[in-house]
Amino acid sequence: MRTLYTALLGLALPLVLARLWWRGRREPGYRDAVAERFGFYSTDTKAKLVWIHAVSVGEVRAAAPLVKALREMLPDHGVLLTCTTAAGRDTLKQLYGETVLAAYLPYDFPRAVQRFLEYFRPRLGVLMETEVWPNLLALCAENRVPMLLANARMSERSARGYRRWRGLTGPAFASLAAACAQSADDAARLSSLGVREVAVTGNLKFDIQPDAAQVAAGRAWRAALGRPVLLLASTRDGEEPLLLKEIPGKGNLLVMIVPRHPQRFDEVAQWADARRTRQEIPSDSQRIYLGDTMGEMAFYYAASDVALIGGSFMPLGGQNLIEALAAGTPVVVGPSMYNFAEATRLALEAGAAVQADGPAGAVRQALELLADERRRAAMAQAGRALCAAHRGATDRQLAVCRRLIEGR
Repeated sequence: MRTLYTALLGLALPLVLARLWWRGRREPGYRDAVAERFGFYSTDTKAKLVWIHAVSVGEVRAAAPLVKALREMLPDHGVLLTCTTAAGRDTLKQLYGETVLAAYLPYDFPRAVQRFLEYFRPRLGVLMETEVWPNLLALCAENRVPMLLANARMSERSARGYRRWRGLTGPAFASLAAACAQSADDAARLSSLGVREVAVTGNLKFDIQPDAAQVAAGRAWRAALGRPVLLLASTRDGEEPLLLKEIPGKGNLLVMIVPRHPQRFDEVAQWADARRTRQEIPSDSQRIYLGDTMGEMAFYYAASDVALIGGSFMPLGGQNLIEALAAGTPVVVGPSMYNFAEATRLALEAGAAVQADGPAGAVRQALELLADERRRAAMAQAGRALCAAHRGATDRQLAVCRRLIEGR
């Protein structure tokens, strides 16, 4: 089955390269270091390495507490962080500078993966959340690199997809040394797919503290603005017009849009009266403000009175709402939050978030919250308390990492 899979990957390669080049029009990083995607590296390496793969921006940020803990636990080891997207690579540089090694993970071709493993020779591999590649895991097993699926989540929808290809994915899941699941439901699905050792360790994202300087700057910005702010956070393609058409055109409300992907900033600017990179504070007459900067979500949440979470108004599974909860921002989510099902359930039960069945209902609930300061304050406190109560995933996942390294 894996041989057929590899052959199909080979047939798809021209399309993959064309898409890489096409995406490079708006994100030049996709045209950099293309050789790394085939297992050819010129970056420095170290004798002892721990390797963490975080596919894109969200996973890179989620991995931050674990990266810090591993560096403290293993001061004689270097840390290699790999990603797949150009935005993920930019985030690696932003968060870590030169303190870690950064590279693209190769495409899942056996020779490319083998070159990667021979070049870096990691003592432990950590895959963030849902990254399961058949050739990669098979070759890690052959090269005796223990692989951990960290902060693992597995929706029922994703599990059904993997079960359809059990002949290919079953051996991949079985080759994992361990998995650290975010919830009991995630753990049960991972076990059913063939992972032999699964522990429920919680969500690393609860361990991420908002940047204090950004929070302070966001609150100062909101105070200087002197108007209520509704944040459309991490919106995806097609969501902005769905939400904006439901927002009244009158009043002093400022709608702040922060798209999930930076390559969409210029596209979303068509709805904005001002954008952060050109005008720090919008005027009283400007209604829609574009947050066109990366790495400032703590600022945007702190500057807002209520946040609508993007990715949840299209069938995309939602985006991370924990950042908003940690900043004390009341949250409204749409119907599609399956990628963050456990965190959403906890937030709803704690009273830190509300869920709507679509854009109209979400905007209506957001406007009700904007008019109710006491309820917003209660939701803010509930969100901060929820995050505090669920911290500790880093230590639990670090213990698994330690055991796998010592066992090797």
